[in-house]
Amino acid sequence: MRTKWHFTNTEWVEGVLRLLSEEDVEVTHLQARNQVITDSDAFAFVYLAEAESGYVYVYLHESTWLDVKKAIDGKHPLEAVGTDGTFTLASFQEEMEELVANIEGNGNYGEEMVEKVERVFFAEQH
Repeated sequence: MRTKWHFTNTEWVEGVLRLLSEEDVEVTHLQARNQVITDSDAFAFVYLAEAESGYVYVYLHESTWLDVKKAIDGKHPLEAVGTDGTFTLASFQEEMEELVANIEGNGNYGEEMVEKVERVFFAEQH
């Protein structure tokens, strides 16, 4: 079974980017899968985690991307915040660096997704 959790807001706490969801989610039982994929239709990066019941898709929506870029550039950790605590997105920076490099100029992700990613993650290069 797949569960999707949507994180649309962020906050910085002591050098850590915390991802906030409008949903009530419990995150401390998650296991990191150390993989990031995209959902081009939702304009989101998706961090894969695993729970006893199956995969949990941690959606990082476009509204979080500017802070995500700052976190990557500054090598800051990311945490998903739940009602029971936090979950660290292990290997997130490495996975994201590879993924956004692959998306740049790659129409397979959809023209609009590519434009949005390039605007945020490659702004100073264009």
